[in-house]
Amino acid sequence: MKNYKFLSLKLVMVCFAIIAFMPACTNLDEEVFSQVTSDNFFQTEEELISALGAAYTAMYGYANGGYGSTQEVSSDELTVPTRGPDWGDGGHWVRLHQQNWTAEDPEPNGSYSFLFGGVASCNRLIFQFEELGNPLTDPFIGELKALRAVYYMWLLDQFGNVPIVTSFADADPNPATNSRAEVYAFVESELTENLSKVSTSVDGTTYGRVNQMVVQMALAKLYLNAEVYSGTPQWSKALTACDAIINSGNYSMEADYFANFNIENSGSSEFIFAIPYDAVFAGGHNMVMRTLSYINQQTYSLAAQPWNGWCTMEDFYNSYEDGDLRKGTPNTEAGPSTQRSNFLIGPQWDISGKVRLTDSGTLASGVDPDGEPFTIRAEINELFPNAWRESGARVSKFEFEIGGQPNMNNDFPVFRYTDVLLMKAEALWRMDNGSAEALALVNMVRDRAEVAPFTELNADNLLAERGRELFVENHRRTDLIRFGKYTEAWWEKPATEKCKELLPIPKSQIDANPNLVQNPCY
Repeated sequence: MKNYKFLSLKLVMVCFAIIAFMPACTNLDEEVFSQVTSDNFFQTEEELISALGAAYTAMYGYANGGYGSTQEVSSDELTVPTRGPDWGDGGHWVRLHQQNWTAEDPEPNGSYSFLFGGVASCNRLIFQFEELGNPLTDPFIGELKALRAVYYMWLLDQFGNVPIVTSFADADPNPATNSRAEVYAFVESELTENLSKVSTSVDGTTYGRVNQMVVQMALAKLYLNAEVYSGTPQWSKALTACDAIINSGNYSMEADYFANFNIENSGSSEFIFAIPYDAVFAGGHNMVMRTLSYINQQTYSLAAQPWNGWCTMEDFYNSYEDGDLRKGTPNTEAGPSTQRSNFLIGPQWDISGKVRLTDSGTLASGVDPDGEPFTIRAEINELFPNAWRESGARVSKFEFEIGGQPNMNNDFPVFRYTDVLLMKAEALWRMDNGSAEALALVNMVRDRAEVAPFTELNADNLLAERGRELFVENHRRTDLIRFGKYTEAWWEKPATEKCKELLPIPKSQIDANPNLVQNPCY
Protein backbone atom coordinates (compact mmCIF):
# COMPACT_ATOMS: atom_id res chain seq x y z
CA MET A 1 0.00 0.00 0.00
CA LYS A 2 2.39 2.68 1.19
CA ASN A 3 5.82 3.40 -0.16
CA TYR A 4 7.07 5.51 2.70
CA LYS A 5 10.04 6.83 0.81
CA PHE A 6 7.68 8.06 -1.86
CA LEU A 7 5.32 9.56 0.71
CA SER A 8 8.18 11.26 2.52
CA LEU A 9 9.13 12.89 -0.76
CA LYS A 10 5.64 14.21 -1.06
CA LEU A 11 5.86 15.65 2.43
CA VAL A 12 9.16 17.32 1.53
CA MET A 13 7.47 18.90 -1.48
CA VAL A 14 4.60 20.13 0.67
CA CYS A 15 7.03 21.64 3.14
CA PHE A 16 8.89 23.46 0.38
CA ALA A 17 5.62 24.78 -1.01
CA ILE A 18 4.63 26.09 2.41
CA ILE A 19 7.99 27.78 2.87
CA ALA A 20 7.96 29.32 -0.58
CA PHE A 21 4.58 30.97 -0.04
CA MET A 22 5.05 32.21 3.54
CA PRO A 23 4.34 35.96 3.92
CA ALA A 24 7.44 38.17 3.74
CA CYS A 25 8.63 39.89 6.91
CA THR A 26 8.62 43.69 7.20
CA ASN A 27 12.45 43.85 7.41
CA LEU A 28 13.34 44.02 3.72
CA ASP A 29 17.05 43.67 4.50
CA GLU A 30 16.47 40.29 6.10
CA GLU A 31 18.34 37.36 4.56
CA VAL A 32 15.90 35.20 2.63
CA PHE A 33 15.89 31.45 3.33
CA SER A 34 12.64 30.57 1.55
CA GLN A 35 13.85 30.53 -2.05
CA VAL A 36 14.61 27.15 -3.54
CA THR A 37 17.45 27.64 -6.05
CA SER A 38 20.17 25.55 -7.65
CA ASP A 39 22.57 26.97 -5.06
CA ASN A 40 20.70 25.60 -2.03
CA PHE A 41 18.71 22.67 -3.43
CA PHE A 42 18.87 20.03 -6.21
CA GLN A 43 22.42 19.24 -5.08
CA THR A 44 22.04 15.61 -4.06
CA GLU A 45 20.23 12.57 -5.41
CA GLU A 46 17.84 12.67 -2.45
CA GLU A 47 16.89 16.29 -3.19
CA LEU A 48 16.35 15.49 -6.87
CA ILE A 49 14.11 12.55 -5.97
CA SER A 50 12.14 14.86 -3.67
CA ALA A 51 11.51 17.24 -6.54
CA LEU A 52 10.61 14.32 -8.79
CA GLY A 53 7.65 13.55 -6.57
CA ALA A 54 5.58 16.35 -8.12
CA ALA A 55 5.36 14.42 -11.40
CA TYR A 56 3.91 11.44 -9.57
CA THR A 57 1.49 13.24 -7.30
CA ALA A 58 -0.17 14.33 -10.55
CA MET A 59 -0.96 10.64 -11.02
CA TYR A 60 -3.38 10.58 -8.09
CA GLY A 61 -6.28 11.36 -10.42
CA TYR A 62 -5.85 8.00 -12.18
CA ALA A 63 -8.23 6.02 -9.95
CA ASN A 64 -10.85 8.74 -9.77
CA GLY A 65 -12.40 11.50 -11.83
CA GLY A 66 -12.48 11.70 -15.59
CA TYR A 67 -9.93 9.10 -16.63
CA GLY A 68 -11.28 6.18 -14.65
CA SER A 69 -14.86 7.17 -15.49
CA THR A 70 -14.28 7.29 -19.23
CA GLN A 71 -12.37 4.00 -19.21
CA GLU A 72 -14.96 2.10 -17.16
CA VAL A 73 -18.40 3.74 -17.18
CA SER A 74 -18.36 4.12 -20.97
CA SER A 75 -17.71 0.36 -21.21
CA ASP A 76 -19.79 -2.75 -20.55
CA GLU A 77 -18.37 -3.16 -17.02
CA LEU A 78 -19.86 -0.34 -14.95
CA THR A 79 -22.79 2.03 -14.99
CA VAL A 80 -24.10 4.85 -12.79
CA PRO A 81 -27.91 4.62 -12.73
CA THR A 82 -30.05 7.63 -11.89
CA ARG A 83 -31.72 6.62 -8.65
CA GLY A 84 -34.57 9.10 -8.31
CA PRO A 85 -33.00 12.41 -7.26
CA ASP A 86 -29.50 10.90 -7.02
CA TRP A 87 -26.84 10.83 -9.72
CA GLY A 88 -28.95 12.75 -12.25
CA ASP A 89 -26.21 15.36 -12.62
CA GLY A 90 -27.66 16.87 -15.77
CA GLY A 91 -27.73 13.48 -17.49
CA HIS A 92 -23.99 13.26 -18.09
CA TRP A 93 -23.68 9.78 -16.48
CA VAL A 94 -26.43 8.49 -18.78
CA ARG A 95 -24.65 10.06 -21.76
CA LEU A 96 -21.37 8.48 -20.70
CA HIS A 97 -23.01 5.04 -20.45
CA GLN A 98 -24.64 5.44 -23.85
CA GLN A 99 -21.53 6.96 -25.48
CA ASN A 100 -23.58 10.02 -26.26
CA TRP A 101 -21.35 12.55 -24.50
CA THR A 102 -20.69 16.08 -25.68
CA ALA A 103 -17.55 18.21 -25.78
CA GLU A 104 -18.86 20.03 -22.71
CA ASP A 105 -19.44 16.98 -20.50
CA PRO A 106 -17.35 16.79 -17.32
CA GLU A 107 -15.85 13.30 -17.56
CA PRO A 108 -14.03 13.62 -20.92
CA ASN A 109 -13.00 17.12 -19.84
CA GLY A 110 -11.69 15.80 -16.54
CA SER A 111 -9.65 13.12 -18.26
CA TYR A 112 -8.11 15.60 -20.71
CA SER A 113 -7.17 17.96 -17.86
CA PHE A 114 -5.75 15.14 -15.72
CA LEU A 115 -3.54 13.82 -18.52
CA PHE A 116 -2.24 17.18 -19.70
CA GLY A 117 -1.71 18.16 -16.06
CA GLY A 118 0.67 15.22 -15.81
CA VAL A 119 2.43 16.29 -19.02
CA ALA A 120 2.83 19.83 -17.67
CA SER A 121 4.31 18.58 -14.39
CA CYS A 122 6.86 16.49 -16.30
CA ASN A 123 7.75 19.37 -18.62
CA ARG A 124 8.33 21.74 -15.70
CA LEU A 125 10.64 19.34 -13.91
CA ILE A 126 12.54 18.43 -17.08
CA PHE A 127 13.14 22.15 -17.66
CA GLN A 128 14.31 22.69 -14.08
CA PHE A 129 16.63 19.68 -14.16
CA GLU A 130 18.10 20.59 -17.55
CA GLU A 131 18.77 24.14 -16.36
CA LEU A 132 20.93 22.79 -13.53
CA GLY A 133 23.48 21.29 -15.87
CA ASN A 134 24.17 18.66 -13.21
CA PRO A 135 25.08 15.13 -14.43
CA LEU A 136 23.14 13.75 -11.47
CA THR A 137 19.93 14.80 -13.19
CA ASP A 138 20.42 12.66 -16.35
CA PRO A 139 18.61 9.49 -15.19
CA PHE A 140 15.81 11.58 -13.66
CA ILE A 141 15.32 13.49 -16.91
CA GLY A 142 15.03 10.12 -18.68
CA GLU A 143 12.53 8.96 -16.07
CA LEU A 144 10.44 12.11 -16.52
CA LYS A 145 10.44 11.79 -20.29
CA ALA A 146 9.32 8.17 -20.00
CA LEU A 147 6.56 9.13 -17.55
CA ARG A 148 5.48 11.93 -19.91
CA ALA A 149 5.30 9.33 -22.68
CA VAL A 150 2.93 7.24 -20.53
CA TYR A 151 0.64 10.25 -20.09
CA TYR A 152 0.81 10.82 -23.86
CA MET A 153 0.02 7.15 -24.54
CA TRP A 154 -3.25 7.61 -22.64
CA LEU A 155 -3.96 10.87 -24.51
CA LEU A 156 -3.27 9.02 -27.77
CA ASP A 157 -5.66 6.30 -26.70
CA GLN A 158 -8.53 8.53 -25.58
CA PHE A 159 -8.28 11.63 -27.77
CA GLY A 160 -6.12 10.68 -30.77
CA ASN A 161 -5.02 14.06 -32.08
CA VAL A 162 -3.48 16.28 -29.41
CA PRO A 163 -0.61 18.81 -29.27
CA ILE A 164 2.82 17.40 -28.52
CA VAL A 165 4.23 19.84 -25.98
CA THR A 166 7.75 19.22 -24.66
CA SER A 167 8.83 22.73 -23.61
CA PHE A 168 8.01 24.68 -20.48
CA ALA A 169 9.49 28.17 -20.15
CA ASP A 170 8.95 29.03 -23.81
CA ALA A 171 5.92 26.82 -24.45
CA ASP A 172 3.54 28.06 -27.14
CA PRO A 173 0.31 29.10 -25.37
CA ASN A 174 -1.68 27.91 -28.39
CA PRO A 175 0.13 24.82 -29.67
CA ALA A 176 -1.02 23.23 -32.91
CA THR A 177 -2.47 19.76 -32.73
CA ASN A 178 -0.61 16.69 -33.94
CA SER A 179 -2.17 13.78 -35.76
CA ARG A 180 -2.75 10.49 -34.00
CA ALA A 181 -0.01 8.90 -36.09
CA GLU A 182 2.42 11.62 -35.00
CA VAL A 183 1.52 11.18 -31.34
CA TYR A 184 2.01 7.41 -31.68
CA ALA A 185 5.46 7.92 -33.21
CA PHE A 186 6.37 10.39 -30.45
CA VAL A 187 5.33 8.00 -27.67
CA GLU A 188 7.24 5.13 -29.24
CA SER A 189 10.42 7.17 -29.69
CA GLU A 190 10.29 8.63 -26.16
CA LEU A 191 9.86 5.20 -24.61
CA THR A 192 12.55 3.47 -26.66
CA GLU A 193 15.06 6.32 -26.33
CA ASN A 194 14.71 6.51 -22.56
CA LEU A 195 14.52 2.78 -21.83
CA SER A 196 18.24 2.54 -21.12
CA LYS A 197 18.27 5.78 -19.10
CA VAL A 198 15.86 4.79 -16.35
CA SER A 199 16.61 2.64 -13.34
CA THR A 200 16.94 -1.12 -13.64
CA SER A 201 16.04 -1.52 -9.96
CA VAL A 202 12.80 -3.25 -8.99
CA ASP A 203 12.55 -2.61 -5.27
CA GLY A 204 11.34 -0.07 -2.74
CA THR A 205 13.40 2.71 -4.29
CA THR A 206 11.45 2.50 -7.55
CA TYR A 207 8.03 1.48 -6.22
CA GLY A 208 5.47 3.88 -7.71
CA ARG A 209 8.09 5.21 -10.15
CA VAL A 210 9.07 4.53 -13.75
CA ASN A 211 11.86 1.99 -14.17
CA GLN A 212 12.83 -0.19 -17.13
CA MET A 213 10.06 -2.68 -16.50
CA VAL A 214 7.44 0.10 -16.52
CA VAL A 215 8.81 1.33 -19.85
CA GLN A 216 8.65 -2.20 -21.26
CA MET A 217 5.05 -2.49 -20.07
CA ALA A 218 4.15 0.83 -21.70
CA LEU A 219 5.75 -0.37 -24.95
CA ALA A 220 3.79 -3.62 -24.73
CA LYS A 221 0.55 -1.65 -24.29
CA LEU A 222 1.46 0.71 -27.13
CA TYR A 223 2.28 -2.12 -29.53
CA LEU A 224 -0.73 -4.22 -28.53
CA ASN A 225 -2.94 -1.32 -29.62
CA ALA A 226 -0.75 -0.18 -32.53
CA GLU A 227 -3.26 -1.22 -35.20
CA VAL A 228 -5.88 1.05 -33.59
CA TYR A 229 -3.44 3.92 -33.12
CA SER A 230 -1.45 3.80 -36.36
CA GLY A 231 -3.20 1.38 -38.71
CA THR A 232 -0.31 -1.11 -38.56
CA PRO A 233 -0.34 -4.09 -36.15
CA GLN A 234 2.80 -4.68 -34.09
CA TRP A 235 2.08 -8.01 -32.42
CA SER A 236 5.68 -9.26 -32.51
CA LYS A 237 6.92 -6.05 -30.86
CA ALA A 238 4.28 -6.40 -28.18
CA LEU A 239 5.45 -9.98 -27.62
CA THR A 240 9.08 -8.87 -27.29
CA ALA A 241 8.20 -6.27 -24.65
CA CYS A 242 6.11 -8.80 -22.70
CA ASP A 243 8.94 -11.32 -22.80
CA ALA A 244 11.37 -8.72 -21.45
CA ILE A 245 9.19 -8.41 -18.37
CA ILE A 246 8.50 -12.13 -17.97
CA ASN A 247 12.12 -13.16 -18.50
CA SER A 248 13.39 -10.56 -16.03
CA GLY A 249 12.19 -12.78 -13.19
CA ASN A 250 11.10 -9.75 -11.21
CA TYR A 251 7.42 -10.66 -11.01
CA SER A 252 5.11 -13.59 -10.42
CA MET A 253 1.41 -14.25 -10.01
CA GLU A 254 0.14 -13.95 -6.48
CA ALA A 255 -1.33 -17.21 -5.20
CA ASP A 256 -4.31 -15.20 -3.95
CA TYR A 257 -5.86 -12.90 -6.57
CA PHE A 258 -7.16 -10.53 -3.89
CA ALA A 259 -3.70 -9.98 -2.39
CA ASN A 260 -3.33 -7.44 -5.20
CA PHE A 261 -6.21 -5.37 -3.83
CA ASN A 262 -5.81 -5.61 -0.06
CA ILE A 263 -5.67 -2.53 2.11
CA GLU A 264 -1.98 -3.38 2.57
CA ASN A 265 -0.98 -4.40 -0.95
CA SER A 266 2.34 -2.69 -1.67
CA GLY A 267 4.15 -6.03 -1.41
CA SER A 268 2.29 -7.59 -4.34
CA SER A 269 4.59 -9.62 -6.59
CA GLU A 270 2.43 -8.57 -9.54
CA PHE A 271 2.81 -4.79 -9.30
CA ILE A 272 4.92 -3.40 -12.13
CA PHE A 273 3.65 0.17 -11.70
CA ALA A 274 1.31 1.14 -8.88
CA ILE A 275 0.04 4.38 -7.40
CA PRO A 276 0.74 4.46 -3.63
CA TYR A 277 -2.48 5.96 -2.33
CA ASP A 278 -2.90 7.00 1.28
CA ALA A 279 -6.06 8.13 3.07
CA VAL A 280 -4.25 11.13 4.57
CA PHE A 281 -1.25 12.01 2.41
CA ALA A 282 -2.20 10.77 -1.05
CA GLY A 283 -5.94 10.85 -1.66
CA GLY A 284 -7.85 10.11 -4.83
CA HIS A 285 -8.76 6.43 -4.60
CA ASN A 286 -12.36 6.65 -3.36
CA MET A 287 -14.25 3.71 -4.87
CA VAL A 288 -15.67 3.01 -1.40
CA MET A 289 -17.62 6.26 -1.65
CA ARG A 290 -18.64 5.91 -5.27
CA THR A 291 -20.02 2.38 -5.12
CA LEU A 292 -21.41 1.60 -1.64
CA SER A 293 -24.91 2.52 -0.49
CA TYR A 294 -25.51 5.17 2.11
CA ILE A 295 -26.47 2.49 4.59
CA ASN A 296 -23.16 0.65 4.14
CA GLN A 297 -21.61 3.32 6.32
CA GLN A 298 -23.04 1.19 9.14
CA THR A 299 -21.63 -2.02 7.63
CA TYR A 300 -18.04 -0.83 7.70
CA SER A 301 -18.26 1.94 10.31
CA LEU A 302 -17.07 4.38 7.67
CA ALA A 303 -16.09 7.93 8.54
CA ALA A 304 -18.41 9.31 5.85
CA GLN A 305 -21.62 8.23 4.13
CA PRO A 306 -21.09 6.64 0.69
CA TRP A 307 -22.93 7.94 -2.38
CA ASN A 308 -24.82 4.86 -3.72
CA GLY A 309 -23.62 5.28 -7.28
CA TRP A 310 -21.34 3.05 -9.36
CA CYS A 311 -22.37 -0.55 -9.91
CA THR A 312 -21.68 -3.47 -12.20
CA MET A 313 -23.67 -4.22 -15.32
CA GLU A 314 -25.75 -7.35 -14.83
CA ASP A 315 -24.48 -9.02 -18.02
CA PHE A 316 -20.90 -8.39 -16.99
CA TYR A 317 -21.52 -9.82 -13.53
CA ASN A 318 -23.06 -12.90 -15.17
CA SER A 319 -20.05 -13.31 -17.47
CA TYR A 320 -18.26 -14.90 -14.49
CA GLU A 321 -18.94 -18.59 -14.04
CA ASP A 322 -20.40 -19.77 -10.75
CA GLY A 323 -17.46 -20.96 -8.67
CA ASP A 324 -15.09 -18.32 -10.04
CA LEU A 325 -13.28 -17.04 -6.96
CA ARG A 326 -13.25 -13.56 -8.46
CA LYS A 327 -17.05 -13.55 -8.64
CA GLY A 328 -17.68 -14.99 -5.19
CA THR A 329 -21.22 -15.63 -3.99
CA PRO A 330 -23.93 -13.33 -2.62
CA ASN A 331 -23.46 -12.30 0.98
CA THR A 332 -25.48 -14.51 3.35
CA GLU A 333 -23.65 -14.03 6.66
CA ALA A 334 -24.60 -11.35 9.14
CA GLY A 335 -22.21 -8.42 9.41
CA PRO A 336 -19.58 -7.16 6.94
CA SER A 337 -18.87 -9.75 4.26
CA THR A 338 -15.71 -11.70 5.05
CA GLN A 339 -15.64 -13.34 1.64
CA ARG A 340 -13.41 -11.50 -0.81
CA SER A 341 -15.03 -10.92 -4.18
CA ASN A 342 -15.02 -8.45 -7.03
CA PHE A 343 -18.65 -7.76 -6.10
CA LEU A 344 -20.73 -6.93 -3.06
CA ILE A 345 -24.18 -8.43 -3.43
CA GLY A 346 -26.89 -9.83 -1.16
CA PRO A 347 -28.42 -8.80 2.22
CA GLN A 348 -26.64 -5.99 4.05
CA TRP A 349 -26.05 -5.81 7.80
CA ASP A 350 -24.55 -3.41 10.30
CA ILE A 351 -21.03 -3.97 11.61
CA SER A 352 -22.27 -5.99 14.59
CA GLY A 353 -24.02 -8.48 12.37
CA LYS A 354 -27.13 -8.16 14.52
CA VAL A 355 -29.06 -5.52 12.62
CA ARG A 356 -30.45 -6.13 9.13
CA LEU A 357 -30.07 -2.81 7.34
CA THR A 358 -32.98 -0.96 5.77
CA ASP A 359 -32.99 2.15 3.64
CA SER A 360 -36.15 3.85 4.80
CA GLY A 361 -36.56 7.44 5.92
CA THR A 362 -33.90 10.02 5.22
CA LEU A 363 -31.62 7.54 3.44
CA ALA A 364 -34.20 6.64 0.81
CA SER A 365 -33.78 7.63 -2.82
CA GLY A 366 -35.37 6.29 -5.97
CA VAL A 367 -37.60 3.27 -5.50
CA ASP A 368 -37.24 -0.15 -3.93
CA PRO A 369 -39.16 -3.18 -5.24
CA ASP A 370 -39.20 -5.17 -2.01
CA GLY A 371 -39.55 -2.61 0.76
CA GLU A 372 -37.17 -1.61 3.48
CA PRO A 373 -34.74 -4.57 3.89
CA PHE A 374 -31.70 -3.70 1.82
CA THR A 375 -30.52 -6.50 -0.46
CA ILE A 376 -28.07 -5.58 -3.22
CA ARG A 377 -29.06 -7.37 -6.40
CA ALA A 378 -27.36 -7.86 -9.77
CA GLU A 379 -30.48 -6.77 -11.64
CA ILE A 380 -30.77 -3.11 -12.63
CA ASN A 381 -34.34 -2.30 -13.54
CA GLU A 382 -33.51 0.79 -15.63
CA LEU A 383 -30.73 3.26 -16.28
CA PHE A 384 -32.86 6.27 -15.44
CA PRO A 385 -34.85 7.99 -14.01
CA ASN A 386 -35.86 5.59 -11.20
CA ALA A 387 -33.32 2.84 -10.84
CA TRP A 388 -33.82 0.78 -7.69
CA ARG A 389 -31.80 1.90 -4.70
CA GLU A 390 -30.41 -1.60 -4.28
CA SER A 391 -29.84 -2.39 -7.96
CA GLY A 392 -26.47 -3.38 -9.33
CA ALA A 393 -23.68 -5.44 -7.73
CA ARG A 394 -21.26 -3.04 -6.07
CA VAL A 395 -17.51 -2.96 -6.67
CA SER A 396 -15.69 -4.63 -3.76
CA LYS A 397 -12.52 -5.70 -5.55
CA PHE A 398 -10.47 -3.32 -3.40
CA GLU A 399 -10.78 -4.33 0.24
CA PHE A 400 -12.94 -1.99 2.33
CA GLU A 401 -11.36 -0.86 5.57
CA ILE A 402 -13.36 -0.99 8.81
CA GLY A 403 -13.53 2.61 10.01
CA GLY A 404 -12.16 3.75 6.67
CA GLN A 405 -11.94 7.29 5.36
CA PRO A 406 -13.45 8.57 2.06
CA ASN A 407 -10.00 8.11 0.50
CA MET A 408 -8.77 4.54 0.54
CA ASN A 409 -5.35 3.23 1.56
CA ASN A 410 -5.19 0.49 -1.10
CA ASP A 411 -2.54 1.12 -3.76
CA PHE A 412 -3.86 1.02 -7.33
CA PRO A 413 -2.18 -1.21 -9.96
CA VAL A 414 -1.59 0.71 -13.18
CA PHE A 415 0.41 -2.13 -14.73
CA ARG A 416 0.10 -5.66 -13.31
CA TYR A 417 2.00 -8.85 -14.17
CA THR A 418 -1.07 -10.97 -14.89
CA ASP A 419 -1.94 -8.43 -17.58
CA VAL A 420 1.47 -9.15 -19.13
CA LEU A 421 0.60 -12.84 -19.34
CA LEU A 422 -2.73 -12.05 -20.97
CA MET A 423 -1.13 -9.58 -23.38
CA LYS A 424 1.48 -12.12 -24.40
CA ALA A 425 -1.28 -14.66 -24.93
CA GLU A 426 -3.18 -12.21 -27.11
CA ALA A 427 -0.11 -11.32 -29.19
CA LEU A 428 0.62 -15.01 -29.76
CA TRP A 429 -3.02 -15.70 -30.61
CA ARG A 430 -3.15 -12.78 -33.06
CA MET A 431 -0.17 -14.25 -34.90
CA ASP A 432 -1.41 -17.87 -34.62
CA ASN A 433 -4.95 -18.48 -33.38
CA GLY A 434 -4.04 -22.08 -32.63
CA SER A 435 -1.11 -21.21 -30.36
CA ALA A 436 -0.83 -23.74 -27.52
CA GLU A 437 1.33 -21.32 -25.52
CA ALA A 438 -1.33 -18.62 -25.72
CA LEU A 439 -3.96 -21.05 -24.46
CA ALA A 440 -1.71 -22.17 -21.60
CA LEU A 441 -1.08 -18.59 -20.47
CA VAL A 442 -4.78 -17.77 -20.32
CA ASN A 443 -5.47 -21.00 -18.46
CA MET A 444 -2.87 -20.06 -15.83
CA VAL A 445 -5.08 -17.08 -15.01
CA ARG A 446 -8.23 -19.19 -15.00
CA ASP A 447 -6.60 -21.84 -12.82
CA ARG A 448 -5.97 -19.30 -10.07
CA ALA A 449 -9.66 -18.34 -10.21
CA GLU A 450 -10.51 -22.07 -9.90
CA VAL A 451 -12.50 -22.28 -13.13
CA ALA A 452 -12.15 -24.91 -15.81
CA PRO A 453 -9.52 -24.32 -18.51
CA PHE A 454 -10.46 -23.23 -21.99
CA THR A 455 -10.02 -25.86 -24.66
CA GLU A 456 -9.41 -23.22 -27.31
CA LEU A 457 -9.02 -19.46 -27.61
CA ASN A 458 -11.17 -17.14 -29.65
CA ALA A 459 -11.76 -13.40 -29.66
CA ASP A 460 -14.79 -13.59 -27.42
CA ASN A 461 -13.37 -15.71 -24.62
CA LEU A 462 -10.01 -13.91 -24.67
CA LEU A 463 -11.69 -10.51 -24.32
CA ALA A 464 -14.05 -11.86 -21.65
CA GLU A 465 -11.18 -13.27 -19.61
CA ARG A 466 -9.35 -9.95 -19.75
CA GLY A 467 -12.51 -8.31 -18.45
CA ARG A 468 -12.96 -10.75 -15.58
CA GLU A 469 -9.33 -10.55 -14.47
CA LEU A 470 -8.74 -6.81 -14.96
CA PHE A 471 -12.15 -5.58 -13.80
CA VAL A 472 -12.10 -1.86 -12.83
CA GLU A 473 -8.36 -1.49 -13.48
CA ASN A 474 -9.01 1.11 -16.22
CA HIS A 475 -8.36 -1.11 -19.24
CA ARG A 476 -11.84 -2.07 -20.43
CA ARG A 477 -12.61 0.75 -22.89
CA THR A 478 -9.23 0.25 -24.60
CA ASP A 479 -9.69 -3.53 -24.77
CA LEU A 480 -13.19 -3.28 -26.24
CA ILE A 481 -11.95 -0.94 -28.96
CA ARG A 482 -9.06 -3.23 -29.87
CA PHE A 483 -11.46 -6.18 -30.21
CA GLY A 484 -13.96 -4.13 -32.24
CA LYS A 485 -16.70 -4.34 -29.58
CA TYR A 486 -16.80 -0.87 -28.05
CA THR A 487 -19.50 0.67 -30.20
CA GLU A 488 -21.78 -2.37 -30.19
CA ALA A 489 -25.16 -2.25 -28.42
CA TRP A 490 -25.51 -3.45 -24.83
CA TRP A 491 -27.94 -2.92 -21.95
CA GLU A 492 -29.60 0.52 -22.21
CA LYS A 493 -27.10 1.51 -24.92
CA PRO A 494 -27.73 1.45 -28.66
CA ALA A 495 -24.96 0.82 -31.16
CA THR A 496 -22.89 3.94 -31.71
CA GLU A 497 -20.76 5.31 -34.54
CA LYS A 498 -17.15 4.17 -34.83
CA CYS A 499 -15.98 7.75 -34.33
CA LYS A 500 -17.10 7.43 -30.69
CA GLU A 501 -13.97 5.37 -30.12
CA LEU A 502 -12.33 8.75 -29.57
CA LEU A 503 -13.47 11.21 -26.93
CA PRO A 504 -14.18 14.82 -27.82
CA ILE A 505 -11.53 17.48 -27.39
CA PRO A 506 -13.13 19.60 -24.64
CA LYS A 507 -14.91 22.68 -25.92
CA SER A 508 -13.28 24.78 -23.21
CA GLN A 509 -9.87 23.79 -24.57
CA ILE A 510 -10.81 24.65 -28.15
CA ASP A 511 -12.27 27.96 -27.01
CA ALA A 512 -8.95 28.74 -25.34
CA ASN A 513 -6.79 27.43 -28.19
CA PRO A 514 -8.22 27.76 -31.72
CA ASN A 515 -5.35 25.65 -33.11
CA LEU A 516 -6.88 22.49 -31.65
CA VAL A 517 -8.83 20.25 -34.01
CA GLN A 518 -12.04 18.59 -32.86
CA ASN A 519 -12.45 14.85 -33.44
CA PRO A 520 -15.12 13.52 -35.82
CA CYS A 521 -18.59 13.01 -34.28
CA TYR A 522 -18.43 16.23 -32.31
